[in-house]
Amino acid sequence: MGQRTATGCALIIALLGLVGCSTLGDVMREKDQGGGTVHVYPVDTDQAWKIAMTVFRWEGSDAIEEHRDQGYMLTSSGMNFVSAGAVMGAWVEPAGQGQSKVTVVTKRRMAINLATTLTETTFQKRFAQAVALVKAGQPLPLTPPE
Repeated sequence: MGQRTATGCALIIALLGLVGCSTLGDVMREKDQGGGTVHVYPVDTDQAWKIAMTVFRWEGSDAIEEHRDQGYMLTSSGMNFVSAGAVMGAWVEPAGQGQSKVTVVTKRRMAINLATTLTETTFQKRFAQAVALVKAGQPLPLTPPE
Protein backbone atom coordinates (compact mmCIF):
# COMPACT_ATOMS: atom_id res chain seq x y z
CA MET A 1 0.00 0.00 0.00
CA GLY A 2 2.92 2.37 0.74
CA GLN A 3 4.28 2.06 -2.83
CA ARG A 4 0.85 2.80 -4.35
CA THR A 5 0.44 5.90 -2.15
CA ALA A 6 3.90 7.17 -3.09
CA THR A 7 3.20 6.56 -6.80
CA GLY A 8 -0.16 8.31 -6.54
CA CYS A 9 1.38 11.34 -4.82
CA ALA A 10 4.15 11.52 -7.42
CA LEU A 11 1.56 11.43 -10.22
CA ILE A 12 -0.48 14.22 -8.65
CA ILE A 13 2.62 16.39 -8.21
CA ALA A 14 3.65 15.76 -11.82
CA LEU A 15 0.20 16.69 -13.11
CA LEU A 16 0.13 19.90 -11.06
CA GLY A 17 3.52 20.80 -12.49
CA LEU A 18 2.21 20.34 -16.02
CA VAL A 19 -0.89 22.43 -15.40
CA GLY A 20 0.93 25.41 -13.90
CA CYS A 21 -0.42 28.87 -13.43
CA SER A 22 -0.48 31.70 -15.94
CA THR A 23 1.34 34.87 -15.00
CA LEU A 24 1.54 38.44 -16.27
CA GLY A 25 4.74 37.35 -18.01
CA ASP A 26 2.69 34.82 -19.98
CA VAL A 27 0.38 37.64 -21.06
CA MET A 28 3.38 39.64 -22.31
CA ARG A 29 4.80 36.63 -24.21
CA GLU A 30 1.43 35.93 -25.80
CA LYS A 31 1.24 39.51 -27.11
CA ASP A 32 4.87 39.40 -28.31
CA GLN A 33 4.03 36.26 -30.29
CA GLY A 34 1.14 38.01 -32.06
CA GLY A 35 -1.61 36.79 -29.76
CA GLY A 36 -4.58 38.65 -28.40
CA THR A 37 -7.69 40.16 -29.90
CA VAL A 38 -7.26 43.41 -31.83
CA HIS A 39 -9.81 46.09 -32.75
CA VAL A 40 -9.45 49.64 -34.02
CA TYR A 41 -11.73 52.23 -32.43
CA PRO A 42 -12.60 55.83 -33.37
CA VAL A 43 -11.07 57.36 -30.22
CA ASP A 44 -7.65 58.88 -29.60
CA THR A 45 -5.09 57.06 -27.48
CA ASP A 46 -5.85 59.11 -24.33
CA GLN A 47 -9.52 58.17 -24.56
CA ALA A 48 -8.67 54.55 -25.37
CA TRP A 49 -6.37 54.36 -22.35
CA LYS A 50 -9.10 55.62 -20.01
CA ILE A 51 -11.64 53.27 -21.55
CA ALA A 52 -9.36 50.22 -21.19
CA MET A 53 -8.82 50.99 -17.52
CA THR A 54 -12.56 51.46 -17.04
CA VAL A 55 -13.38 48.14 -18.72
CA PHE A 56 -10.92 46.29 -16.49
CA ARG A 57 -12.51 47.93 -13.43
CA TRP A 58 -16.03 47.11 -14.67
CA GLU A 59 -14.98 43.48 -14.91
CA GLY A 60 -13.58 43.32 -11.37
CA SER A 61 -9.85 43.57 -11.95
CA ASP A 62 -7.35 43.97 -9.16
CA ALA A 63 -4.87 46.86 -9.21
CA ILE A 64 -3.90 47.96 -12.72
CA GLU A 65 -0.18 48.18 -13.45
CA GLU A 66 0.22 51.03 -15.96
CA HIS A 67 3.12 51.24 -18.42
CA ARG A 68 1.81 54.25 -20.31
CA ASP A 69 5.19 55.15 -21.83
CA GLN A 70 5.24 51.68 -23.44
CA GLY A 71 1.54 51.65 -24.31
CA TYR A 72 0.30 48.78 -22.18
CA MET A 73 -1.32 47.93 -18.87
CA LEU A 74 -1.46 44.67 -16.92
CA THR A 75 -3.88 43.44 -14.30
CA SER A 76 -5.43 40.34 -12.84
CA SER A 77 -8.64 39.20 -11.26
CA GLY A 78 -9.06 37.01 -8.23
CA MET A 79 -10.73 33.72 -7.66
CA ASN A 80 -14.49 33.33 -7.56
CA PHE A 81 -16.92 30.38 -7.45
CA VAL A 82 -16.23 29.27 -11.04
CA SER A 83 -12.70 30.42 -11.75
CA ALA A 84 -9.24 30.72 -10.22
CA GLY A 85 -9.10 34.16 -11.83
CA ALA A 86 -7.28 35.58 -14.82
CA VAL A 87 -4.24 37.59 -15.84
CA MET A 88 -4.81 40.27 -18.46
CA GLY A 89 -3.17 42.99 -20.47
CA ALA A 90 -4.25 45.72 -22.87
CA TRP A 91 -2.12 47.57 -25.41
CA VAL A 92 -3.17 50.93 -26.85
CA GLU A 93 -1.50 52.22 -30.03
CA PRO A 94 -2.29 55.05 -32.43
CA ALA A 95 -3.96 53.84 -35.63
CA GLY A 96 -4.35 56.99 -37.67
CA GLN A 97 -5.86 60.34 -36.81
CA GLY A 98 -8.37 60.01 -33.97
CA GLN A 99 -8.16 56.21 -33.96
CA SER A 100 -6.58 53.67 -31.65
CA LYS A 101 -5.65 50.03 -32.06
CA VAL A 102 -6.50 48.12 -28.88
CA THR A 103 -5.11 44.65 -28.27
CA VAL A 104 -6.18 42.61 -25.27
CA VAL A 105 -4.78 39.33 -23.96
CA THR A 106 -6.53 37.39 -21.21
CA LYS A 107 -5.37 34.08 -19.79
CA ARG A 108 -6.95 31.81 -17.23
CA ARG A 109 -4.79 31.74 -14.13
CA MET A 110 -5.16 27.93 -14.09
CA ALA A 111 -5.18 26.35 -17.54
CA ILE A 112 -7.59 23.61 -16.43
CA ASN A 113 -10.32 26.11 -15.52
CA LEU A 114 -13.32 25.90 -17.81
CA ALA A 115 -14.40 29.47 -17.05
CA THR A 116 -12.56 32.74 -16.64
CA THR A 117 -13.41 36.08 -15.12
CA LEU A 118 -12.84 38.05 -18.35
CA THR A 119 -12.49 36.93 -21.95
CA GLU A 120 -10.94 38.91 -24.78
CA THR A 121 -14.34 38.98 -26.51
CA THR A 122 -16.05 40.43 -23.43
CA PHE A 123 -13.31 43.06 -23.04
CA GLN A 124 -13.75 44.21 -26.65
CA LYS A 125 -17.56 44.21 -26.31
CA ARG A 126 -17.36 46.37 -23.18
CA PHE A 127 -14.78 48.61 -24.86
CA ALA A 128 -17.14 49.20 -27.82
CA GLN A 129 -19.96 50.05 -25.39
CA ALA A 130 -17.72 52.58 -23.65
CA VAL A 131 -16.68 54.12 -26.98
CA ALA A 132 -20.36 54.61 -27.85
CA LEU A 133 -20.90 56.41 -24.54
CA VAL A 134 -17.87 58.65 -25.04
CA LYS A 135 -18.92 59.46 -28.61
CA ALA A 136 -22.40 60.38 -27.32
CA GLY A 137 -20.80 62.82 -24.87
CA GLN A 138 -21.71 60.77 -21.82
CA PRO A 139 -19.37 60.05 -18.90
CA LEU A 140 -18.20 56.50 -18.28
CA PRO A 141 -20.29 55.04 -15.44
CA LEU A 142 -18.81 53.22 -12.45
CA THR A 143 -20.64 50.04 -13.42
CA PRO A 144 -20.90 48.50 -16.90
CA PRO A 145 -23.87 49.37 -19.09
CA GLU A 146 -26.51 46.70 -19.62
